[in-house]
Amino acid sequence: MARENLKKARWEAGLTQQQMADKLGISLRHYKYIESGQVMGRIWMWDKMEDITGIHQRKLREISSNHPDKANSL
Repeated sequence: MARENLKKARWEAGLTQQQMADKLGISLRHYKYIESGQVMGRIWMWDKMEDITGIHQRKLREISSNHPDKANSL
């Protein structure tokens, strides 16, 4: 997973990927793309994920250092 902070926050909130997708009103596939770092997602989604997890969205959006996009931006 590329967004480990998001994955951990979701897990600590006791939610599956499907449950998080349901809370956001999006498909499971779309949520998985967000959590893996393949897509950014809309600002309103990050606002809602921040509310759900209690963690600032900037932290949730971080992409781990081993993600290909992170390596290309260095």
